[in-house]
Amino acid sequence: MSARRTWFYGLTALVVLLLLALLAWNWRALNARAALGAAYGARVACSCRYVEGRDMPNCQGDKEPGMAMVSLTDHPDARAVSASVPLIASRIARYRPGWGCLLDPVR
Repeated sequence: MSARRTWFYGLTALVVLLLLALLAWNWRALNARAALGAAYGARVACSCRYVEGRDMPNCQGDKEPGMAMVSLTDHPDARAVSASVPLIASRIARYRPGWGCLLDPVR
């Protein structure tokens, strides 16, 4: 193995380790933001769908800027909407007549 290739692999490993350390350092803040975004997205989309009576593609436009990672899924049989940030957080909001859309308790 040449010295140039060894240097390249060492530099690549160092960059990967630094990125992992940065992710670990900021994990609590990232996790909290993901949980908040999922909860907000589920409640707003549930209200859009079951209180206002709009269809889900129309409700997708109600997401705030910065919520691109939040995905919404409609569950018409349960009158619920689930929102998730992949691999980090997910929440479900269900429509209850007279109460509106309420988030399921966190497990």
